[in-house]
Amino acid sequence: MSICSWLVLGGIAGWLASIIKGTNARMGMFANIFAGIVGAMLGGWVFSFFGGSGVTGFNLYSLVVATVGAVILLSILQAIRK
Repeated sequence: MSICSWLVLGGIAGWLASIIKGTNARMGMFANIFAGIVGAMLGGWVFSFFGGSGVTGFNLYSLVVATVGAVILLSILQAIRK
């Protein structure tokens, strides 16, 4: 995937994860992109651990993987902050 695809997919996944976790009002565009990209790596690792595949390109499956990873990342960050 190109850098632009990573940014777009990461932004969408981070935004969806922030809505799921209820942190959308506190997160900006760059935080959403960062959460989505790191979430894609974390989600790829988690999915591959359970026998699935990681991010495979710019598609719906990759968006789900990145969103799940971003939700996990935001959950960990919320637990650390408390």
